[in-house]
Amino acid sequence: MNKERFIFAPATKQYTKYSLSRSSLQSNPLTQFNTWYSQALESGEPLAESCTLSTASLPSGRVSARVVLFKELDRRGFIVYSNWQTSKKAFDVKSNPRAAITFFWKVLERQVRVEGSTEFVTPEESLAYFRTRPRESQIGAHASPQSQVVKSREELEQYVQEAREKFKDVEDIPLPEGWGGMRIVPDEIEFWQGRDNRVHDRFSYTRENEENQWKIERLAP
Repeated sequence: MNKERFIFAPATKQYTKYSLSRSSLQSNPLTQFNTWYSQALESGEPLAESCTLSTASLPSGRVSARVVLFKELDRRGFIVYSNWQTSKKAFDVKSNPRAAITFFWKVLERQVRVEGSTEFVTPEESLAYFRTRPRESQIGAHASPQSQVVKSREELEQYVQEAREKFKDVEDIPLPEGWGGMRIVPDEIEFWQGRDNRVHDRFSYTRENEENQWKIERLAP
């Protein structure tokens, strides 16, 4: 067996900035997340809204993950926007309506893991968000067959130019077919606070019922 190492990880970082106790947690994890997310934004964390969205295809069980931008939190869960017609994640959630998202905020030495079921927001909600995007981003959403093979950069730019021409006299570009918001409705949310010597603080919220009652437990690091 070839044991040659191509990458050697540096020494483990020590996490010493903060701690997390049961008494400091709020009863609803969405409220707790909102607090932590606000602190991440205030901390100067670059792209605090970035998160890793993980999905799995059935029956193979093959898992795929990608970094996306979290856009909204409502009473039901976490919303991201994307192409749900041609992308790999679109095919995944069609076969398996379960997903996970992970946030890591390096400045605060914190991580949040969310696991739950998926559902799509209404076309009206998707359109309302789509209207906030820059015009060129709206055009790009129409032009790109996301995750599908293209022969070259030139072919992709041709698609974009064709979309520009198509909508050059259109003030309000319509919502692309298959594009919109997907909500992860959580049944478990874990808050992780880095501590020194890898004895981290971890607390898991597990949904007990649809009335937003949650069981909170400390987990070993």
